[in-house]
Formats: sequence, C-alpha cells, structure tokens
Amino acid sequence: MATTNDLKNGLVLNIDGQLWTVVEFQHVKPGKGGAFVRTTLKNVLSGKVVDRTFNAGTKVETANVDKRAMTYLYKEGTDYVFMDSDTYDQVHVPSETVAQNADYLLDNAEVAVAVHDGTPLYLELPTSVELIISHTDPGVQGDRSTGGTKPATLETGAEIQVPLFVTTGEKVKVDTRDGRYLGRVSS
Repeated sequence: MATTNDLKNGLVLNIDGQLWTVVEFQHVKPGKGGAFVRTTLKNVLSGKVVDRTFNAGTKVETANVDKRAMTYLYKEGTDYVFMDSDTYDQVHVPSETVAQNADYLLDNAEVAVAVHDGTPLYLELPTSVELIISHTDPGVQGDRSTGGTKPATLETGAEIQVPLFVTTGEKVKVDTRDGRYLGRVSS
C-alpha cells in the first residue's frame, strides 16, 4: 500500500483487480477544498489510458512488478522465448504480450520484461535499435510526392519510412516507440 503522495511515473497500481501504470500525475491544491492528485493511468494488459483523480492522502494498492533483464532467444509457436540474464531460466511470453515490439526484436536482443506473480506483463525495449534494411526500392530522383521518403522492409519484417538515399543492405537506427527512422549506422 502507498498513499497518493508516493505516486511516481512508472509505478504500477492494483485498482479493482486490474494493473495500471502511472503515466503522469499532478498534485493540485485549489484555493477552496481539499488537495487532490490528478493522474493519467494506462492499463498494463489492454493499453487503455484513463484519467483518474484521487483525494490527497488516499491509500492506493501498489502491485509488485519485477523488471528483469532478459535475452530474446527464439520464437516457439505463438510464444517468444526469453532467457533470464541472472537465473538463466527460460520464460515463454505470449505474442499478445510482445505485441508490436516483435517488429524490433532480433535474436539475442537484451530487453526488460516486467513480471507480476510469474506472469509477463509487457516488454521494455531500448528506445532505439539498429537493424538492416532487407528490401527497399531505389529512390527515384524527382519523386517528392511522399516528402522524400519511401517504404523499407527491415530484417525483422517490419516496414518503416526511410529517406530516398537509403539502400537495401544498409544498417539503420530505428526508434522503437514509434518506428521512426533515426539515421544510418556506419559499419
């Protein structure tokens, strides 16, 4: 248990049997009335975002979420298999939990897996990864209708937009949060 005064970004709360991550919070002390805390919460499993207000000092139940460093090994059926870096235990994470992070997962990639009561909740990838372009059409000079970008397929199968000068086989840096091209990586 914690009070609303202990809230911080990233804290996981157990509200009505569901797990919610604190995305944002703000302590408000109006001129009249009691102080309160305005929060933005994200459901850990569904990804749904809600705004919720708590009176200051209200007790909230925190969830014990353990973030463990793990290495991605391989895909088995619909599960992704990770190895705990400390215990060397293999953990099967369902594809629904991995979700769009699969677009940036390479074998032996280091990730953080958040676990609650033995159940993997979500993955935290590094903010950027370096991947090889497996296919992209040559950029045609004078083709500016797309703002100077073209689609490219990464080695993981994900598709992103890259500048016209990028060619197949090049290694590029990609933002894992929104799939943005961040630049070429010199070999």
